Amino acid sequence: MKISVITAVYNNRNTIAEAIESILSQTHPSLELVVVDGGSTDGTLEVLAQFGDRITVMVSEPDDGIYHALNKGIALASGDVVGFLHSDDVFPDKDVLKRVAASLTTSSVDAVYGDLEYVQRGDVSKIVRYWNSGTYSARKLRSGWMPPHPTFYARREVYQRLGGFDVSMRIAADYDCMLRFFKAGVAVAYIARVQVRMRTGGASNRSLANIIRKSKEDYVALRRNKVGGAWTLVSKNLRKLPQFFLRKSREIKGT
Repeated sequence: MKISVITAVYNNRNTIAEAIESILSQTHPSLELVVVDGGSTDGTLEVLAQFGDRITVMVSEPDDGIYHALNKGIALASGDVVGFLHSDDVFPDKDVLKRVAASLTTSSVDAVYGDLEYVQRGDVSKIVRYWNSGTYSARKLRSGWMPPHPTFYARREVYQRLGGFDVSMRIAADYDCMLRFFKAGVAVAYIARVQVRMRTGGASNRSLANIIRKSKEDYVALRRNKVGGAWTLVSKNLRKLPQFFLRKSREIKGT
């Protein structure tokens, strides 16, 4: 099973190497690394050049934001399965993709997801929030549940059949995409392990304006996919609160 991992980056020389190294260190034997750079000018391209042909597919050109870049990555990917690792993030261990492949060995499963740890930007061993996903149900989806998108891996044919990201959305296109998949009956499996460590300070909570925009886009996604409305959106945000308390029970062990 060939897994394509797509990394979109723009002017992020400080963390891109760590992200790429965590992908290349994976034990899964069939891996395709697709890097989509938005035309960086800060030295990111020089960092990427150090990896040479270990990066399977590399493109650097201006784009129209993160979701446009991810769509380009999906179009370039040739793997049986597609997932993403953003340039600020890292895998917590070397067997993340091995677990993805194992969960997708049955033809009845179309996609998988796991748990996620939000970590400090300067120290990925310091947990800020722990996102325990749990198993999927339609009822939970209507009450604001969602899996963390960075842990989400789907068969490439799912994207070919149902489409990728709506680039008119700037922050919540990943949520919209997953809602579309769930509503279409994509069968998912839950990996009860931390699959990604995400640095804090992403676009969705970088400013009050972004928080407001994200809420508006979340609402559009809910209504468009006929999952819920205002109460679902409120519940979705309230679900984040326990993540700050769960972090206290988590210790990063590097395994």
